Amino acid sequence: MPIAARNARDPLGWCLGITILFLLLVLWRISVPTRYYFDEVHYVPAALKLLDLIPANREHPMFGKELIAAAIHFLGDRPLAWRIGPALSGALGLFAFSRLIWHLSRRRAATLAATVLLATNCMWFIQSRIAMLDMFEAGLCMVGLWQFAAALRAGTTTRARVRLILCGLALGLSLAAKWSSAPALMMPGLAFLALRMRESGLLIVGRKGAGPIKGISLAEATLWLGIFPLAVYWATYLPAMFYADRPVSPFGFIAQHEYMLKLQDSVKKPHPYRSYWYQWMVNWRVIWYLFEDVDGAQRGIVMIGNPFSMLAGLAALPWALWAALFRRRHDALALLLLYAACLSMWAFNGKPVQFYYHYLLPGAFLMGLLALLLDMLWQRRDLWRWVATGSLALSIVMFAVFYPIVSGAPLPFKDAYNFWMWLPTWR
Repeated sequence: MPIAARNARDPLGWCLGITILFLLLVLWRISVPTRYYFDEVHYVPAALKLLDLIPANREHPMFGKELIAAAIHFLGDRPLAWRIGPALSGALGLFAFSRLIWHLSRRRAATLAATVLLATNCMWFIQSRIAMLDMFEAGLCMVGLWQFAAALRAGTTTRARVRLILCGLALGLSLAAKWSSAPALMMPGLAFLALRMRESGLLIVGRKGAGPIKGISLAEATLWLGIFPLAVYWATYLPAMFYADRPVSPFGFIAQHEYMLKLQDSVKKPHPYRSYWYQWMVNWRVIWYLFEDVDGAQRGIVMIGNPFSMLAGLAALPWALWAALFRRRHDALALLLLYAACLSMWAFNGKPVQFYYHYLLPGAFLMGLLALLLDMLWQRRDLWRWVATGSLALSIVMFAVFYPIVSGAPLPFKDAYNFWMWLPTWR
């Protein structure tokens, strides 16, 4: 690691500050609209039925619906209760993402830039304000990755072990919220194995003191990063084992998932917002979550990526590949693999109906890659340094420009939405 990176000060306080500001903005008018919108019509009623142990929405795992149900139980059946869980998960995920970037890169500027870029990439903000499962899954995924990266940096075996246990817990709960994070959740275990092989060659078992974490054997790593997350995942199905109608068998792990896959694959009817992974990369096909006169005003909420940063991030992909191959930038390699793995899931899984919000995790890792590229440009003493600063500023400005149409703010008149419709495919 370069000396400048080794000596960089941890921007923990700034990361907390950005996270708090993000959470306050997410909570502002979070109860508007005061009725269900978009996929809340599926998940909130399912959470309400879960409180009475009535099965619903059985094609998805349990944990996200359990969190929504818990909030409704304590806060009442109202919009704040429906959406407070995703809001807190979005803030937690943003902070975890900032710590992940810090532990990967040890670069102060890159960490702060990545935090700001994710907070303003629109997607993370929008999904933090709606009662869907995606932010539970994405936020906990970031926590798991953060804890694994921190385990690799831990100074003692005990600290590393605690981090690995927390990593396994977060990985299991993320998968228990939604399966979309599965490719990213496999990465800590694969990374541990790859780092072990790099140090020990094919003799990966039995060698004392072998890395990547001294004192943590391959068997123990398999426990915390493989077996433990699956046990946590299955434990979240406990309420379903007490359904009065068709309860889940405690020993029916395989049968339950065969049934869930069957339900998911049964959705084949064309949808007007259906899109494909290569369209997500260029911000081509958005989703209108809401557009109508509601709560005394015309309002719109469009699921869109930041028009600048989500496209600028694509320039970071070839740079990251070059940096990983020729500059041994393991931070760039890690984020590039996470981006590719999460996107490839949708490119190859054959699910007939896919949507832009499935780009939530790949888009987040793309922001990390863009931050590393901007950090590299800031090290230069020429015009590129100002390009980097301008790029970060433009990302913030674009978020501010699109804020009314991603937050459900009152529009002055119905056709005002045309101001933001820069492409025909955004309509």
